[in-house]
Amino acid sequence: MKKAKWLCTAAAVLALSVAVAGCGGSDDKKAADSKGGPKGDVMVYTSIYPDIIDKMCKPNVAKAFPDMKVTWFQGGTEKVITKITGEIKANKIGTDVLMVADPSYYLTLQDQGLLLDYVSPNLKDVITDKDKNGAWSSVRVCNMIIAYNSDKLKPEDAPKSWKDLTDPKWKGKIAMPNPMLSGTAYVAVGALADKYGWEYFDQLKANDIRVEEGNSAIQNKLLTGEYAAAMILEENVLKLANTKNEPLKVSYPEDGVIIIPSPIAIFKATKNPEGAKALVDWWLSKDGQQAVVQGWMHSVRGDVEPPKGAPALKTFSDKAIKVNWEKLSKENAQIKEAFRVRVME
Repeated sequence: MKKAKWLCTAAAVLALSVAVAGCGGSDDKKAADSKGGPKGDVMVYTSIYPDIIDKMCKPNVAKAFPDMKVTWFQGGTEKVITKITGEIKANKIGTDVLMVADPSYYLTLQDQGLLLDYVSPNLKDVITDKDKNGAWSSVRVCNMIIAYNSDKLKPEDAPKSWKDLTDPKWKGKIAMPNPMLSGTAYVAVGALADKYGWEYFDQLKANDIRVEEGNSAIQNKLLTGEYAAAMILEENVLKLANTKNEPLKVSYPEDGVIIIPSPIAIFKATKNPEGAKALVDWWLSKDGQQAVVQGWMHSVRGDVEPPKGAPALKTFSDKAIKVNWEKLSKENAQIKEAFRVRVME
């Protein structure tokens, strides 16, 4: 992969991340204070869920940077990408730091020369995907899995693989998030199309799979029993099972979990490079990664335990579906159109 070396072996993928925020900022001379921490404003665009931002990101970041104002813009990955695309065209990028789910988008930005090379002192501790020059680094690991309601299905009856979702017994009872809106769903579509061919999605369409706006809508309908099983992010299930004692369970597909090492990056257009670099340093530190785990995602470091209720990534990463990030970066429109025609029409 040009410009970026992605560790494609699933065993190398072990991670997690968390999102931060900021508000595009202060002058460089105001950002650094030799007698204290970074100052000024930092804007972060992120796809991290709003409740995780409020409960985990904001308090941890405020504690780490008491003299810096960090502001957030939150939206699904595709919503954030649409916003940034408009800002790039207007030559007025409004964010300093980017933390969205789809790793392939960072390759697109890197090809456009928009990312700042910054080798954080903590980059050496990141064991998942990262750019050798520091243009981006994975900061959280999200896993696309199959979930089911244990009040409605016994574990032995739940789908065990992605192929199981094509079984006629699940007709009209399965769902997935919309890849036009969800970055992780887009990655899942590209990975499964490469593994099984587009015929797989023809089979899902024939099985009357429902396409929901996002992971949150799916989790709610799993709880009501409208869906028997669904493609969804692991973090959604872990959060509900552990904080609200809901009966959702994770089935780690035998034909491979889709592991998504979501990155963090700084735009060259940042008005507060010192503040942005300090944020990257913190999120890649052990403290920052422990905060990521609080958000029910996996760490990108090897010295941080997985989120509560989840096995270590190494227990299933060797069988993970390999993802062609370069292809996802270059063929975004074609992949989405192929999905739309096959599944959504």
